[in-house]
Amino acid sequence: MSKVSSKKVAIKKVSNKNDDGLPLSVVIRKRIEAENARFHANDNIAAYIKPGELERLVEEVAEKMQAVLESLVIDTQNDHNTQNTSRRVAKMYVQEVFNGRYVEQPALTKFPNVSRLNELMIIGPITVRSACSHHLCPIMGRIWIGVLPSKESALIGLSKYSRLTEWVMCRPQIQEEAVVELADMLERKIKPIGVAVVMDADHFCMQWRGVKDRDSKMINSVMRGAFLKDSNLRREFLALIDRK
Repeated sequence: MSKVSSKKVAIKKVSNKNDDGLPLSVVIRKRIEAENARFHANDNIAAYIKPGELERLVEEVAEKMQAVLESLVIDTQNDHNTQNTSRRVAKMYVQEVFNGRYVEQPALTKFPNVSRLNELMIIGPITVRSACSHHLCPIMGRIWIGVLPSKESALIGLSKYSRLTEWVMCRPQIQEEAVVELADMLERKIKPIGVAVVMDADHFCMQWRGVKDRDSKMINSVMRGAFLKDSNLRREFLALIDRK
């Protein structure tokens, strides 16, 4: 590494610490712990991050990712392909694939159910990208959402289903918990008679490593309210998504 680049890294290290010399990640962690809040891999912690801190967090992650590359015995000084890999990976994690942890929930515009709609609505397939919290390997798949609104339910724009789904999925997690969280959120926001979520995904922790079975998939569902109680409604929903 040249003297110039070394100096830049040193400056970034200083800027990522507070007046007490604590790394930004430790400062954020202390804020969360002060409120006895949880910060698991699939939790959103946006409420504890101040404006401008995400970019500083990227720099801290980049520094630590550089140490990981060095521990993997990769010559990032002379290998032109990996000279900026640490920062690229840090930006990818914080700003893209794990972004659902660090940013607030997308704004929702709700509409009154003026026409008193109470028929089955199906949204999907929504393409989703997530990551297994066990190995940080990609999870790539599709989600279908079924909603049976009541006359008093709030209605949201179709694009908001995709935005909410992406916000939930852009975190390290396991599929079984992700669909439950999505269903919980939709119940709270829309207050429908029933909500259903089905997810069908490829897990690279099985296809890329481990058993290396490239044909393995995971399909799971969450049924709430009328979808759980009414077998005919459940069959209608599953039959319609099967046609897609």
